Amino acid sequence: MDTMRDRFAPVVSQLLDEDPRVAVVLAEIGKDGFAEAQRKHPDRVINVGIREQLLIGTGAGLALTGLRPVVHTFASFLVERPFEQVKLDLGHQDAGAVLVSAAASFDWPAGGFTHMAPGDVALLDTLDGWTVHVPGHPDEADTLLRHAVAAGDDKVYVRLSMQSNAQGLAVDGAHFLTVREGRAGVVAAVGPMLDAVLAATEGLDVTVLYATTVRPFDTASLRRASETAGADVVLVEPYLAGTSTAAAGDALADVPHRVLGLGVGRRELRRYGDIDEHVAAHGLDAGSLRKRIDGFLGERVQA
Repeated sequence: MDTMRDRFAPVVSQLLDEDPRVAVVLAEIGKDGFAEAQRKHPDRVINVGIREQLLIGTGAGLALTGLRPVVHTFASFLVERPFEQVKLDLGHQDAGAVLVSAAASFDWPAGGFTHMAPGDVALLDTLDGWTVHVPGHPDEADTLLRHAVAAGDDKVYVRLSMQSNAQGLAVDGAHFLTVREGRAGVVAAVGPMLDAVLAATEGLDVTVLYATTVRPFDTASLRRASETAGADVVLVEPYLAGTSTAAAGDALADVPHRVLGLGVGRRELRRYGDIDEHVAAHGLDAGSLRKRIDGFLGERVQA
């Protein structure tokens, strides 16, 4: 199966052909995928080199001229390293762009901590007005990339990952999907966490929601689910644990509720390992999730 990143360059190259507003800004990473597009559109495919602050500044400048820039590199180099430019060049100037990241939380363990960004969504959450898409399958990445580019002049972050669910679902760029219904709690899986969550909750009397757009947070879908399943909520996110617990709490502020946030822990793992070892170390494999969900929801969750 191809990866989300395999879909990225072909989709955006097609959009370059179709829409004269679309531009691409790169910082070396990913340039090979746009070689043909750069030959066809040399004025709208720009490689700034390994200069991540300039990457964001260039994207903002293009946006201010009326273009729709798609800006791409690894998450740690797209959100963390040039965060001041994200805050000022895009945010303060109200310049719209589509930031598309790769490598996610720990997709390339051999690259070390410099190439990991479990805190990217939490960091963007400190800024106003961002839409955040977290696809869980290459087909969903295709859909959400197109949504992002078509979103007028909005500021959009698309978080691509090597981790993937076995099947893609029909996502709409706005709402959570109800994958399973129950009466003893709500478990919301974000992006590539869905398969592990479904395995972990097999036989449990819980509602499983699937979120691929996490900002804006789909308050209405969570509230609807809690009306029948109760207001004990577990969030399983593929980035920093607890990133969306405040949003879930706000959604249920007028009813008694409990929220457990599961995700990547703050403790730095100092051995490279591989993706599966990182997943297990952070308790995001199906077996570990089952224990933590059982412990939180208690005996009543047994179907």
